[in-house]
Amino acid sequence: MDAAPEPSLYPLHRCKIVHLVRHAEGIHNIDGAQKDKRSPELFDACLSPLGWEQVENLREHVNACGLLKRIQLVIVSPLLRTMQTAAVAFGGDIQRNSISATPLMVENVKSEHAAVSSLNCPPFMAHELCRERLGINTADRRRRISEYKNLFPTIDFSLVESDDDIMWTPDVRESDEDLAARGMRFLKWLWTRKEEEIAIVTHSAFLFCTLRKFGHDCHASVKNEMCKFFENCELRSLVLVDKGLVGSDAATTNHLGKIPSGLGLARDLADEKQECDGQQQHGKTNLPSDLTDKKRESTN
Repeated sequence: MDAAPEPSLYPLHRCKIVHLVRHAEGIHNIDGAQKDKRSPELFDACLSPLGWEQVENLREHVNACGLLKRIQLVIVSPLLRTMQTAAVAFGGDIQRNSISATPLMVENVKSEHAAVSSLNCPPFMAHELCRERLGINTADRRRRISEYKNLFPTIDFSLVESDDDIMWTPDVRESDEDLAARGMRFLKWLWTRKEEEIAIVTHSAFLFCTLRKFGHDCHASVKNEMCKFFENCELRSLVLVDKGLVGSDAATTNHLGKIPSGLGLARDLADEKQECDGQQQHGKTNLPSDLTDKKRESTN
């Protein structure tokens, strides 16, 4: 019988909290909708009526548990269903006509949903590395970024290099290995960000293939908890650890301790010196040789 894995410790500044979310149900997830994955009707699939209900429930959850107040950044795959999910779950309140702020999501984005305010919510950023598996399925082909900018005016699309979708191909489906490698590049990119608590709204295959790269040093039940398939609109919170010195942020909570006055030596060495000084006052001069050497070095 294998021994249970030992607990692990890592410096806090080499960890990020990531809240992984699979988008709510899209029209391509409805039973029977996947019979023709190349159907033009599934192009850049939007949320289904059930999907809108799911994301409203997620919004209630992230507010009730206080998560929304802690998230510093929302990263979203630039596809319609993920941006709809992210905007409602992590965005501001439903926007009324009297509010003049630019909305996070305009009203009636392939639905009858009201506009969502960009006030009192984290910043949003789109990133193509966390897209769904590429190729063949029309649901996973995106629109032009210029179209999305009109629908989601305050999402930052600056990291998307091309207006057109140059990643999706009609005849080749991305392999598990390539998708996992893309997921690892995305996680490595996360370490370029200063934010410590981030929500990521993405897709089932992306999450499944990427997370399978982890958990090999954990108990089987812990690995399953991390890596099992995501349901629609499921949120799972994990800690991302920088084991390879990818990040460069310095610790903000560590404290080196006070330097004792006088010698500038460690506290235990300073205490030893004080004890020896007391012995000298009583006629004893047997100062330890290692302390004498260190004292000599400190005065040079």
